[in-house]
Formats: sequence, structure tokens, C-alpha cells
Amino acid sequence: MSFAQATLASPPKGLTTAQVLERRRASQGNDVAAPTSRSYRDILAANLLNPINLTLFGIGAIMIAIGRFGDALSGVGIVLFNVIVGVVQEIRAKRQLDHIALLMRPKVTVLRDGSEQTLDPAELVLGDVVVLRPGDQLVVDGTVVGDGRVDMDESLLTGESDLRPKAAGEGVLSGSFCVSGTALVEATRVGKDSYANQLTARARQFKVSHTPLQREINFMLRLLTLLVAFIFGMVWIASLFIQVPAARQLQMASIIVGLIPNGLLVMIVIAYALGAVRIARRGALVQQPNAVESLSNVTVLCTDKTGTLTANKIHYADAYPVGITKAELESLLGHFAHSTSALNKTTEALGAALPGARQLLSDEVPFSSARKWSAIACDSAGPNAPLHGVYVLGAWEMLAPHTPADEGALEQLRAWSDQGLRVLAFARQPAAFALHNSEGQPALPDLQLIGMVSLRDELRPHIEDTLAQFAANGIAVKVISGDSSETVAALARQAGLRGELVTMSGPELAQMDEAQLQQATTRATIFGRIAPEQKEQLVKALRTQGYYVAMMGDGVNDVLSVKNADVGIAMQSGSAATRGVADMVLLGDSFESLPLAFREGQRIVNGMKDIMCLFLARILYATLFIIAMSVINVGFPFFPRQNTLFVLLTVGLPTLALAFWARPEQLTRRTLNRQIAHFVFPAGIVIFLFGLAVYLAAFMWAGQQVARAGMTQENLVSLLLSVTSNNHAGDSLAELTHEYSLTTAQSALAAFLVCAGLLLIVFVEPPTRWLTGGDALSEDRRPTLMAGVLLLAYVLVVVIAPVRELFELMPLPWWIYAAAAGAALACGGLLLLAWRGRWLERFLDIEL
Repeated sequence: MSFAQATLASPPKGLTTAQVLERRRASQGNDVAAPTSRSYRDILAANLLNPINLTLFGIGAIMIAIGRFGDALSGVGIVLFNVIVGVVQEIRAKRQLDHIALLMRPKVTVLRDGSEQTLDPAELVLGDVVVLRPGDQLVVDGTVVGDGRVDMDESLLTGESDLRPKAAGEGVLSGSFCVSGTALVEATRVGKDSYANQLTARARQFKVSHTPLQREINFMLRLLTLLVAFIFGMVWIASLFIQVPAARQLQMASIIVGLIPNGLLVMIVIAYALGAVRIARRGALVQQPNAVESLSNVTVLCTDKTGTLTANKIHYADAYPVGITKAELESLLGHFAHSTSALNKTTEALGAALPGARQLLSDEVPFSSARKWSAIACDSAGPNAPLHGVYVLGAWEMLAPHTPADEGALEQLRAWSDQGLRVLAFARQPAAFALHNSEGQPALPDLQLIGMVSLRDELRPHIEDTLAQFAANGIAVKVISGDSSETVAALARQAGLRGELVTMSGPELAQMDEAQLQQATTRATIFGRIAPEQKEQLVKALRTQGYYVAMMGDGVNDVLSVKNADVGIAMQSGSAATRGVADMVLLGDSFESLPLAFREGQRIVNGMKDIMCLFLARILYATLFIIAMSVINVGFPFFPRQNTLFVLLTVGLPTLALAFWARPEQLTRRTLNRQIAHFVFPAGIVIFLFGLAVYLAAFMWAGQQVARAGMTQENLVSLLLSVTSNNHAGDSLAELTHEYSLTTAQSALAAFLVCAGLLLIVFVEPPTRWLTGGDALSEDRRPTLMAGVLLLAYVLVVVIAPVRELFELMPLPWWIYAAAAGAALACGGLLLLAWRGRWLERFLDIEL
């Protein structure tokens, strides 16, 4: 029997199918769709149209205008590669997340053609009659019809957490959610006209929320932009004095601007997108981009008992009568459970186990997590009306002020609580009594205790293993529940929560000042009889003390705490309001997938550490080369095409692979920064020093080679034209000798940088212990094999003449390549000594 049929003498039948079609043709549908992720246009614009890319595109356009098509292509090649990879990965992630979000769209129960139907919110039309039950979020504006009564939470609209009672004729707003009671609501405003859609028309636009790691990288990029601007200015001024050709100035400009690692930000986006998809495959939907990184930082997980430790299923266990027989008590409980209009897990369990008949009610107060009790009033009498007066079922702590205690009942309550059972008190007032005062607020009369009832929670499967994984990841678990502390503690022990379980109750917390509350949140593990606003206080107290807090909940009483946590986690079967404010939703209520999601977050951050090490080391040694060459005045160290080659081989392709292969590792923000600094500074400095030696040695050898071989101007022009596209006709022998020496030195430096850069890939993921120093042992041989394959690719570039000429590389004697490789190996050996001996830290007298 539907709710409407059960509560109304002449229930509304709702709209007919014909009326729905007519109103939809009249554009009176609720078909305003809120975007679940970024649009394709936004993804393309974010990856393509950033200041660095636009600058490089501008330089490329100028190069095309002067006929240097190859330089234009190579100058923006890495940018285009990053754009393509970023767009493809984000679109793949978007499609999967949109599909999952579509499956997660909340359903709405409406009356149509006289029966209840479950629909997608977009299928509603003006005039539809919506059935509103506890935990449902209203998706249209409407008016309560019939004799239903609900308590609505409008905090997401108004910021006020006080419940608003709504009865027949009163308006309810979209975006609010039902805390207790059940009612029928006739839709009066739908689609873009509804209050929530008007309020959030602009707020629902996708907006990137930068994570802590992204903020740090953005800060670093701004500093690098200033540094690049300074270097560019100095090099440009110097080039004016020594009359560097305009084409060469553009080549230099493209390389200098390329020092800003816009690809690093793209790699972060890719890593987060990959993480979101991986986590979704493990049973969790990431709704906020920062949730992926945030998961890796969690130190405390606050969780409700119901739906997390337990499977959100309870069963009737036993009853303890006071002043009546057990049979009479169970009969009254059965009638009570069958008479309440707003069903919940407790009344469903009692109704399933105890027979009873629905009674005619004169008043009712549905269960509320804030009150922790429900009540009905019956003024009928006679054999067909076994309930007469007021009957209240709820937590003993809440009924105690209205009910004389019974020692036997209290002793039984403690015994059941110690066994982990959920215990409720059942009391009555034989005289008829209105359950609402003159202001419409719930009020209780003096009561007589007639018994205690116990219910058994069903533990989640694999819960003990799940809690053990939390402990292994260094995550402390705190259980926050509306049940008694003793019951929750006993249940937590059954679930496998280890250690000393210090308990604290909501009434105790209410008596504490701020300092005492913070101390209690740190010391206690189990919190019982906690009101919804106290959950929020506990989360804020933990965050104030520096803990990174994840809050997991499923009910409407968890909304505020989930919203205020560093990471909010909701159950799929939980209320729509809780899912709406959560950063992550556990699909299929898969609690056991959560440790895997935490590990995935750690994997992503660890992968970003390796990626940042490679990017920043390259930026450091490239910057030092440009500055040093400007001082020494022996030419610019790179051609754009050469730069494209070794950036692609040592940073572009490897970082993409490292994002896929990253392994989980728990890193604090301080540890992450220290490890990056420990790797980057020695690597950048040592590679620069060895590379400078290779460059200068090759430069001098080439100059001497011209003299020894007796090379003429025609020989040099022909040789240079086969490598570069610069026109050297009319240049003097000295100018041609300098150009030949410069191109030879650049080619030798490129060989060294490729070998040294590929060694960094091995060092950032060392497969064996004797290669550790810059980073910890990973035992993953895939990065090393990848470095070998990329080295082979470089050898093919050098050997195949057309490809070598494409990248403007001078053909060199075999022994120069061997010397460059030997210098890279010597550089690697010195780096290992520097890392292991912490030479830089000791020289600067700092601790990294």
C-alpha cells in the first residue's frame, strides 16, 4: 500500500499521462540539467589557451612568417603533445565520470494515474504530486497537500540548521531535504523557475578547485615566469649588442619561454583524472577534483556506525517488560511499528518481527536524529484499538527527564549495550495528549516506562580486514553515532577496531569548553549520543588541531559534518542531500573499497613527486646553461628542434608513463617537498657542470678540427646547410668556424643530456638498492626498461640521417658519443654519492 493510500481518506491521484504530455509540450518540465563535469569546450580551452601556450604559439607564428617551418613545429611540438595528451585523458575521464554520475542521479517518487512511480527528476512537470520521505531532497518548489507533515532542513539554501515544520498548504523549496515525516508535495515551480535553480544558476558552473599541490605548483610557475622574463630580457639585450640575427633571437625566445613547465600542470590534471577513474573502478565516485589528492593526506577517518561499520540493517533481538508481561510489551511494540506513518529502520525491524495492526492516530511525531525519539497519540478505545494514549520509543537518555527510572530495566540496558546491541526505551502516557505545543513544536508529557527493546546491527562483510587496512595506512578511525557509547564501543570491538576504545557521549561534550572539546576529540575513539551539530563540532575540532579529516556518513544528520570535513564521503544508498555535499560517493555502499581509494590517492601524489623531480631538474640545469652561456659568450646551448628532442625523450614521454605506473606511498606535504628538493638541486647542478664541460670540450675540438682539416668556406657552408636551415652565404671563415663549433657543441650536449636525463628516470624509480640515493627503492623495472627503449630511439635518430637532420644534429665521431655517454655515467655516479652523502644539505647546513 502506498503512503498516499495509507494516510488520506481521498488521496490525490496525481496527473494523468495525457496531462503530463500536454504540460511537457507547453515547456513546463523540470528538464534543466546541471553539468556533472567540465564541458568539452572547457577542457580544450583550459589545455590549449593558457598564457605560456599562447606565447609559444605567437613565436611559432612569427617563425612561420619568416619561413622557418621546422623551428615553428619543433618550438610548439611539446606544447601540442601536452595539449593532445591532456585533452584525450580528460575527455576519457569525463565520459566515465559522466556515465557514473548518470547512474547516481537521484530518483523521485511521484503519484501519476493514482499510483506511485519512480522517475528521473528531469521527467517531472508542473503539477506533479511528489512523495516526500525522510532523506529525500526536493528537486522542485511546491506546496504540501493532504494531511502529511514533515520537518524540512533548508540549511543548504539559507545556512540556518533549524528544522522547518511543514504541513498542508505550506510551501517547500527545492534544495531542501526532509529530515522526518512524510508528505505529498504538489510542484508549483519547476526547471529554471525553481528556487534552487535560480539560486545556483551561476554556482553550478564547473569551477576548478585547486588542491594544495596545485597551489604550490602555481606559485612555483609564477616564480619561474618572473625568472624567465628576467633571463629573456638579459639575453635579448645581449643579442642586440652582438647583433644576433632575428631568426636566432626567435629560436632563443622559444626555448627560454619553454622553461616554464606548463606541461607539469597538464600532468597533474592527467594524474588526477586517472586517479578519479581508477577510484571509480574500485567502487567510489570522485565528485570534487581535490578529493583525489586529499585522500592521500587523511590522518583521521570519522565514521557513523550505521551503514559503515554495520550494513544499515537491524533485526529485532529481545524485549524487557516493566510492569507488564513480555507478550503484552511485544504486542504494543508491534502495533506501534505498524501505526507510524514515517517508517525507519527501527520500525521496519520491529514490524517485520512483531505482528500488529495499524491504528488511527490523533497526532504523531516522526523520528528525528536531533530528538532521538518518535511518538504517536491514539484517542480511540476498545478491543479493536489496543493503543490508547501516548506511546514513545527512543533513546533512554532523551526519555529519562520524562520517565521514572527502573533499576532492573537500566541494568538490562547496560547488559545489552555491553553486547553491542542497540537499546531503546518504550514508554506511554495512558491519557490522550497532544504531541505538539501551541507553536507546533514537539512536546512530551510525563511518561511511564513499560519496557526496553534491543535490536541487533548486522556487521558489514570484511569489516575487520577493512579496519586493519586503515591502521596499516596510518589512519585513525573515530566512530561517531547517535546510539549509546557503550553499544557503539561493543559493536566496534566486534568489528575489529583495536586498541583502547575511550568513549565520550554527546551530553558530556555539551558541557565542555573549546579547549576541553579539542582534548576530548583527540583522546576518545567512540562518540555516542551525538547530535548532528555535534558531529560538525567534532570535525572542526579535529581540523583545528591539524588533523586531515575524512567524514563518512549516509543520513541527513551527517550533512553538515560531511560538508565541513577535508574529505566528505557519502554512501550511495544514503540521502540525496549527503551525496550532494560529499567529495566522494561509495558506489554500492562498498565500504571495503575505501582503503583502496586511500591508497590510490597516495599513488597519485607519489607519482606526481617523480614527475616534479624530472620537470624541475630539467628546468634547473637548462636555466643554468642559458645563464652560463650568456656569461661565457660561446653561443646559445640549444636549437629549438634539439630541445624538442631531448625534452620529449627525458620528460614528455617518461612523465606520462610514470603517472600510470606510480606506486602508493604515504607522504606528508613536508616529506614530499623535502624529497623533491633532495633530488632536484643536486641533479640540476651536477648535470649542468658535466654538461658545460662536454659543451666546451666539443666547441674547442670543432674549432681545432677546422684548422687541422683545412676546411674551406664552401666545405663549412655545405656542412652547415645539411644540418641547419640558416643561410650562411657570405659569412666569413671565422663566422662559419664559430657556427660549426656551436652546432657541434650543441649536438654533443644533446647526446649528454639525453643520456643524463634517462639516467634520472632510473634514479627516480630505482629498480635495485645500489641505484638508490635520489629516491627510495621501488623495485619496479618498467621505468628502467623504458629508459633503455628511449635511449635506443635516440640512437636511431642519430643513425638515420634524415631524422638526425630534422632535429638539426651534427654527425659526430663515435668517440664523442661514447664520451658523452661516459660523462653521463660519471655524472650519475657523482650524483649517487652526492645524494647518499647529502653533500648539498651538509654544505648549506640545512635538513632536507
